[in-house]
Amino acid sequence: MATATQEKTFKSSIEVPEKARLIEILNARLADSTDLKTQTKHAHWNVKGPQFIQLHELFDSIAPHFDDYSDLLAERAVQLGGVANGTLREAAATSSIPEYDLSAVNGTEHVKALVKNIAKFAALVREAIDQTDDLGDKDTADIFTEISRQVDKDLWFLEAHLQA
Repeated sequence: MATATQEKTFKSSIEVPEKARLIEILNARLADSTDLKTQTKHAHWNVKGPQFIQLHELFDSIAPHFDDYSDLLAERAVQLGGVANGTLREAAATSSIPEYDLSAVNGTEHVKALVKNIAKFAALVREAIDQTDDLGDKDTADIFTEISRQVDKDLWFLEAHLQA
């Protein structure tokens, strides 16, 4: 049986300090992005109500962004000599994202659930920008900055459905 995280590292000629800490941060956000992909698809599959088609399509357009984030984060962890802890079971075991509101049915309930959890991810990504920059890895900080820009845009699209 596999463990929740792989801590093995491999040789990498990329010269950045604190590789182990950087890999840990990358894997933490990888778990979160994997978790949020499934939460967004859950909303996509289960939304009901008058805004069904609009939200169904919006959720479906946001979900692949989490695949993109996962790929960026996993590949950077491996570039640094780490192992990308990217299975769904690892994500479930280590995600920092709250459980999705499984009682959500109508569009507004799903939007609120996604906003809450994606906003948590956005805050963690912004924290990771500073952490990785402080650890001396501007490239990883730049990856987190790229993710942050798109997450903020997705939050804007979602929150527009909650505003009068």
